[in-house]
Parts: sequence; structure tokens; C-alpha cells
Amino acid sequence: MGKGKEIEIKVLNIDLNHMEKQLIDLGAKLVAKEYQKNIILDSKDNYIEKVLNSYLRIRETKNLLTKKVETKLTLKKNVSNEGVRENIEITTQIEDKDSLIAILKDLGYEIIEKGYKERKSYLYDKIRFDLDIWDEDTYPNPYMEIEVENEEDLEKAIELLNIDKTNISTKSIVELKEEL
Repeated sequence: MGKGKEIEIKVLNIDLNHMEKQLIDLGAKLVAKEYQKNIILDSKDNYIEKVLNSYLRIRETKNLLTKKVETKLTLKKNVSNEGVRENIEITTQIEDKDSLIAILKDLGYEIIEKGYKERKSYLYDKIRFDLDIWDEDTYPNPYMEIEVENEEDLEKAIELLNIDKTNISTKSIVELKEEL
């Protein structure tokens, strides 16, 4: 929780089963198997997206391994797309999602989009690999996100999995969806 910096890329046009097998063979540890409900909010003039180059998200996550359910509010600010996607995330735990949505509506924010995602997450040597499948309406193509603390680890991840660099994207899910 709190404020943090992340470096991430998406790997498109891949077979998630093949990637998962490679991760298991490397000795990566399964750290989460989740079902997520994602709600994106913004004002009518899209201030958060257009002025802040950010998005405001409420994410309800059910970890299918632990049965734990968490709901968090995140403001995700994009600070760079140069080779990698670098974001600042400010996140807080939510106790009452419906009350928060009501407060945000009174402040002029509305639900822009709802999406549902299945995610398996593996950790290998401080590198997080998220295997994502969205609902068909949100984004029909599965992909893998790689999240690291530094760019050296990103290069290591690309090398370890023999990833074709032409399949790497720094675009957000919103930007990828717009391209469809």
C-alpha cells in the first residue's frame, strides 16, 4: 500500500500455457491465482486520463489460493513509456466499495468501464510474471506482464524466457483496447 514506483511491460501474442511451463521449469514460485473485478473511474471530461496521464481504479481481488478477498483504490500515473512503462502507483485499502463509489460520484467521477480478469502470478528472483486473461469485452487476447524494480532485471526476464522483442508493449490496457 502507499506510493510506489513500478517498471513493467506487456508481452503480447504468446501462448500462456507455454510461458507458464517455462516459468515452472525455471523454478518460479506461484504466488497468486486471482480473479479480479476492475472498475475504472474518471470525470466526464476525462481529467484523470487526459490531464494526469493516469487512471483511477477500484480492484476487487479474490486470491483463489488463499480465499482472501481485498479491495483497493489505485491512482496509477504513467511517468514514462521510453522502452518500458514506468508508473507511480498510489494505493489504499477499501472497506466499503459501494460507499466509495457513491462519494466519487458526488465529486463528479463516474464508472467508465468494468472488466474482469483471471491472473496467475509467478515470482522468480524479484521478477514478477503475471499471466492475464481478461473477459472478452474488455480485451480478448491473453498476455503476460513482467514487473521489475530495475531495467537489468527486465533484460534478464526477456532473456530467460527467450521473448521476441517485437511482442513487447509498454501500452496500458486502455491503449491496447483502443487499438482493437
